[in-house]
Amino acid sequence: MHSIREVVIVGGGTAGWMAAAALSRFLGNAGTRITVVESDEIGTVGVGEATIPPLIAYNSMLGINEDEFLAATQGTFKLGIEFVDWGDIGERYFHPFGAHGQDVRGVSFHQLYLRERKRRELPDIAEWSMSAVAAALGRYARPGPDARLPLSQLFYAFHFDAGLYALFLRNYAERGGVRRIEGKIVDTRLDGACGHVESVTLADGTTIAGELFVDCSGFRGLLIEQALATGYEDWTKWLPCDRAIAVPTAYQGQPDPFTRSTARPGGWQWRIPLQHRMGNGLVYSSEHLADDDAARLLLDNLEGERLAEPRRLSFTTGRRKLAWNRNVVSLGLSSGFVEPLESTSIHLIQSGIAKLIALFPDRRFNPIERDEYNRQMQDVFEDVRDFIILHYKATRREDSGLWKYCAAMNLPDSLEWKMELWRSKGRLFREGKELFATASWVAVMLGQGIVPDEHEPAADGLEEELVADALDKMRLSYRRMAEHMPTHGEFIARSCAARSLEKP
Repeated sequence: MHSIREVVIVGGGTAGWMAAAALSRFLGNAGTRITVVESDEIGTVGVGEATIPPLIAYNSMLGINEDEFLAATQGTFKLGIEFVDWGDIGERYFHPFGAHGQDVRGVSFHQLYLRERKRRELPDIAEWSMSAVAAALGRYARPGPDARLPLSQLFYAFHFDAGLYALFLRNYAERGGVRRIEGKIVDTRLDGACGHVESVTLADGTTIAGELFVDCSGFRGLLIEQALATGYEDWTKWLPCDRAIAVPTAYQGQPDPFTRSTARPGGWQWRIPLQHRMGNGLVYSSEHLADDDAARLLLDNLEGERLAEPRRLSFTTGRRKLAWNRNVVSLGLSSGFVEPLESTSIHLIQSGIAKLIALFPDRRFNPIERDEYNRQMQDVFEDVRDFIILHYKATRREDSGLWKYCAAMNLPDSLEWKMELWRSKGRLFREGKELFATASWVAVMLGQGIVPDEHEPAADGLEEELVADALDKMRLSYRRMAEHMPTHGEFIARSCAARSLEKP
């Protein structure tokens, strides 16, 4: 009786079509009409070519065939991120997907590693990660549902062309009954009594009414901010980068199964290998690096022939004070922006969609549902924020104003607490957090030189020989498994090669 019948999604792009595809899957047979209002005149940002493992669950939820999806989006596999020059110039480490090693008798692996490295010299902890070892060898194999150790510990995500992904999802959504209306929104009408958005008006005079509006209009926040004046929480004091410049290049050879992030004097450079090109870009602080110097820095450090002119982007890191305000839910850039250092942009969209479906309202718009959604999204955004800040804070670089500022800056209390617990005895508590499990924090902490003073006392309860033997056998098993995998390029060629790249 009170069911919502009209959902209007303002804006297409990755956020809009991810929302449309998911809502059509769950609401399409319930009498709810879903409309996407999109203008070809307004370009999309196209950030987010690298992802993290939860996207696998989103694709599975929609019944999307993984190989078809990768072929349609020029996609490749991603086993983690290689960080270059972040701790100090000349250093590098790998943040892999999945766990490091295996716990022994209830003691966390990283605690055993911390104990053992005091007794003897050990290689980087990445050598106890299935994903990291495979990435280092340029190998990949898809673990099936019945995979056993150590292959079952290989976790993966994707690199893909964001524009092609939006088109792929648009086709999916339209097959599911989603209606697309072309047009530029020029006016928004609010209900005078409750302040809800009633309708939007297009440049040609068309009026589109709705009961629930999903704002995917990008940074401008057409509904959530321009119409409802929700407000924005600025995180620039912790994450000072506010500009990006991106450019694709050609490359030869097989694509690496990982993203690379290289710290530069005024920011950091990304490198994302797709099947048909390399995605490159520089995220930087305009206070510490002039725009022309940033462009020069990026172009001087490219691999391969440039395929297009550089695209520029300005942003303010932070989040909307309310992700859901009145009858408007914001997704993607309209809800906030955390720079793509750990490839979280698409996950934040996915997380918002999942929570919207779980808390989907009716026309009465119970405030408890809206408040719970906002609480959960705030937790997700702030947890991602803290993890990104960690990378900047945990630096020993003193070669530029940016790195000096980051090394000296004050931290959010939540991150300060996590770092102090780690420094004491290597403790990390990630229960109830949907992103960045213990292994992720361990990778960055150790990778950037933050080594705990001690380890947990429980680790001393195991015999030295038992621990040493377990670590050596684990490390060998990961190496042997990786050596038996096909190369990343071979796996793509036989399972998900893009149609335009296939030989006739």
